[in-house]
Amino acid sequence: MIQRLPVVSSSPWNLSSKSGSPGIEFMRPQLSASEFYSLGCPEKLSSLPSGGKTVGRKKQPQNVDFPPPLPKKKKKPYPIPFKEIKQAAREDKKLAQMGIEKPLEPPKNGLLVPDLIPVAYEVFDAWKILIKGLAQLLHIIPVHGCSECSEVHVGQFGHHIKDCLGPTSSQRHSFHTWVKGSINDVLVPIESYHLYDPFGRRITHETRFDFDRIPAVVELCIQAGVDIPEYPSRRRTKPVRMLGKRVIDRGGYVQEPKPWRSAELSSLIDFDTYQACERFPPPPVSDLPRIAQETIGAYEVVRKGVRTLMKKYTVKACGYCSEVHVGPWGHNAKLCGAFKHQWRDGKHGWQDATVEEVFPPNYVWHVRDPAGPPLMGSLKRFYGKAPAVVEVCMQAGAQIPNEYKPMMRLDIVIPDAEEAKMIA
Repeated sequence: MIQRLPVVSSSPWNLSSKSGSPGIEFMRPQLSASEFYSLGCPEKLSSLPSGGKTVGRKKQPQNVDFPPPLPKKKKKPYPIPFKEIKQAAREDKKLAQMGIEKPLEPPKNGLLVPDLIPVAYEVFDAWKILIKGLAQLLHIIPVHGCSECSEVHVGQFGHHIKDCLGPTSSQRHSFHTWVKGSINDVLVPIESYHLYDPFGRRITHETRFDFDRIPAVVELCIQAGVDIPEYPSRRRTKPVRMLGKRVIDRGGYVQEPKPWRSAELSSLIDFDTYQACERFPPPPVSDLPRIAQETIGAYEVVRKGVRTLMKKYTVKACGYCSEVHVGPWGHNAKLCGAFKHQWRDGKHGWQDATVEEVFPPNYVWHVRDPAGPPLMGSLKRFYGKAPAVVEVCMQAGAQIPNEYKPMMRLDIVIPDAEEAKMIA
């Protein structure tokens, strides 16, 4: 197909001795960016003279606002629009009334997704590296936690920002009461019940003590294909069949085998934060940057891997509290004590979970100078925030990922207290 070139500009020609004809050089037609690419030109826009506009390239924002806190006096917003949830429920009900089975694909039908098994093992290995790295770094990097609320601060001293919401905050004028923090203050423990068969009998309030509680990230990896002898899981060869919301063929109920556990060769403590700082000794100071970089790399692998697994595997979260359940539907244990739990008889309000609920970032204030003065409440709007794991690794010498720099507000110059009063 012949393409017609746009009209050449009427600008005068340039005289040069480098052209084929002596003393004459034909001028290149002036093309726009869209016309430039439509003609199949191999040059990139970056090769154009300075002053041209870059088209099609996303510019990283300079500063990003902090994520708003979730409401405590009402239910959390649905991650999927409620209209789509109702529409899917109507379609399932219509198929059930017609006697047509619900079409299910792996892993919704109980079968594994072969392509996600390596991802699950990668997340599980990175989870163990993350726990080990944080346990070593916390011997050197101080972490403080408020004894009255959930605030966490990474630095030599606790900050002086008056934002405590504890029960006695009015007596302390909203100042925090700082105590020594632990690894659970940096890596928030979100646990879930381990199920041998996620499509089997549901957990009731009376049988809740018959099931172990393990980190939700580990349970997600187990259901995605990771085999742990201490926590076996049923691997189906025939799919589950459902008619609407009712399971018509689950392959029968199978008795859960006794887990293989040995006191000498147990690997349970490798993926648990319990007494992690006691199990790993302090590292040499020269190894801090290397350990910090490995830890922040493992954090990114876990975060991205959990997001990938949750696109296929179902994870439920309570819309009122922090309870998480990995499986096609939530459990029936009456343990919710959040907003208006009396109306629900203590039952959880299950909805689809988000990555932040399964692997919470736990944002803390970013400290530019750990050895400097503590953060002041009058300069609060000039400070940035970062996930607690990123802040610990940054103070230990790791490179900050680019995606966290806008929220940390590194390009803002922090003024003095007197200068801040003159800033609008």
